[in-house]
Amino acid sequence: MASGKQSPRQKMINLMYLVFIAMMALNMSKEVLVAFGSMNEKLEQSNATTERRNASAMQGLQSKANEQAEKYAELAQKAETINQLSQNLDTYIEGVKNELTSDLDDPQDYQAMDKTDILDERFFTGGKVSPKGQEFVDKIKEYREGVINTLGEDYSALNKEIAAKFDTSEEEDGEGTKKPWLTYNFEGFPLIASITQMTQIQSDVKTTENDILSSMLSGQLQEEVSMTNYSTLLETPKSAYYQGETFNGAIVLGRTDATTKPNKVELKLDGRTLSGDDYSLQGGKVVLNIPAGNAGSHKLTGQLVFAEDGEETVVPVEQEFAVIPKPNSATISADKMNVVYRGVKNPLTISMAGVQDNNISASAPGLSRVSGSSYVMDVTSVQAREVKINVTGTIDGKSYPSSSTFRIKDIPSPVGSIRKETGSVKMQRNSLEISEVGAELLDFDFDIGLRVTGFSFKVSGQPTVTVRGNRLDNAAKAALRRAGRGETVQIFDIEASLNSNSGYRLKKIAPVFVELTN
Repeated sequence: MASGKQSPRQKMINLMYLVFIAMMALNMSKEVLVAFGSMNEKLEQSNATTERRNASAMQGLQSKANEQAEKYAELAQKAETINQLSQNLDTYIEGVKNELTSDLDDPQDYQAMDKTDILDERFFTGGKVSPKGQEFVDKIKEYREGVINTLGEDYSALNKEIAAKFDTSEEEDGEGTKKPWLTYNFEGFPLIASITQMTQIQSDVKTTENDILSSMLSGQLQEEVSMTNYSTLLETPKSAYYQGETFNGAIVLGRTDATTKPNKVELKLDGRTLSGDDYSLQGGKVVLNIPAGNAGSHKLTGQLVFAEDGEETVVPVEQEFAVIPKPNSATISADKMNVVYRGVKNPLTISMAGVQDNNISASAPGLSRVSGSSYVMDVTSVQAREVKINVTGTIDGKSYPSSSTFRIKDIPSPVGSIRKETGSVKMQRNSLEISEVGAELLDFDFDIGLRVTGFSFKVSGQPTVTVRGNRLDNAAKAALRRAGRGETVQIFDIEASLNSNSGYRLKKIAPVFVELTN
C-alpha cells in the first residue's frame, strides 16, 4: 500500500516502480516487466504458504474452543469472522486479476503486459474512478472496517496498524497534488505492475490475519499465566489437629481462572460415585453440593479430565475432610436425672469431643450401638438400682477413658382409660358398650404402647363381672343395662402388657369411673 507502515516487500515494489518509470522515460528494455512478473510469482508463493499457516492456526484454535469453550470460544468466533472477511477480499481480488488477464494468450508472458489501458478502462472513466473502480476501493474499506470492528478495543495497537496498512484515503503526488487512492496507485501503470500491486494487497490480508491469530493466542497465554488468576490455598496432611500438636499445613497457589474448567469430572465420596447434581462448575472451581454426612472422616477421590490438543490430561483428586457434630445447643446435665427405665429401649447418645464415632467404644449391661453415636440400653433384666456406662475414646493410638452412672427405675403406674379419657368420665350407655378400655402412661416420655388384656366391671348392687379383652362382653353389657341413669360404674383391676416387651410386669393400673348420662 502507499501509506502507513510499509513492509520490506512493499518498499521493494515502490522502488521498482520508480525504476520502471525512469527506464520507461529512457525507452528501457522490457526486462523490468519480467522482474515485476517474477516478483508477483514470489508473492503468490508466499501467500500460499501464509494461507496454509493460517488454516492450521484456525484449526488449532477451533479445536481449543471445542475443548475449552469458556476460554477460547469468543476468540474462535472473532477469528472465524476475520477469516471470512479475509477470504472474501482475497477471492474478490483474485477474480479481478483473472478478468484483467483473461484475454492474454499466455498469462506468464510478462513482456506483453506492458499496456495500461486494460486496467484503466476498468477502473477509470473520463478521468474519474469508475463504478468498478469504486467497488474495488469499497471492498478494501469493507475489509478494513470489518476487521477493526471485530477486534474491538482490546486490540487497539493492532487496529492502528490495520487502519494504516489498508488506508484508501487520498494520496499526495510529488508535485503536491492530491489524488484519489486508486488513481495514485493504479492509473497509468503497466498491467503487470498493477497485478503485482493487487497480489501485494492479498499478501497484506493474509499476513494481517496471521498477525491477528498470533496476537489472540499470545494475549490468551499472557492472561492464563497472570497472577491475578491465582489465589492462596491451605494444604494440610489431615483435616483436624488436636491441642498441643504441631500444625504442618502449607500455603500453595491455586488457579481461580473462570475459563479453566474440566471437560469431565469423575468423583467419588467414600466410594459412592457423585452425579452431576452433586456439584457445579463455578469460576474455574468444582463446587460440591452434597450432604456433609455423619460425623467422622470422609474421603473424596477421583479425577478431573482436561482436553488439550486432542488429548486428555488427568488431574487426580484425593482429599479428606472431617465432619463433627453441629454445636447447635449447650450440653446441660441435671445431676439427679441420669435415669434409664426397665422394660423399654432407652435411647442414648454417646460421643467425645474431638473423637470420631468409630474411635469411641462404650460398654454397660444391656447397651448396644445402633449407628454412629446412637445407642440403646435395655436394663429390664438388671436387678441393681444403678448401671455404670464406660466410654473410651482413642486419639492417635492413645486411649482416653470416661464413665457415667445412671439410676434404674421402673415404668410408672399406668391409669385406666375409656375412650382415651381417664379418671371420672361421663358418657352414654350405648357408647360405653362399644368403647375400648385402655391404659395410659401420663407424662411418660416413651411411647411404648400398652395393650389391655382384661378388666373387672362393677355396677352397684350387682356382682362384679370379669372381662377378657378390652371391650365389654355380653355379661358386662347385661349388668350395664340394669344400671340406672346417673349411676356410676367402675372399671378396675385392669390387666395390660407392653407391646414391645410382653414379659415386663407393669405396676397396678388405676381404675376408671363412668357416670351414665342416660
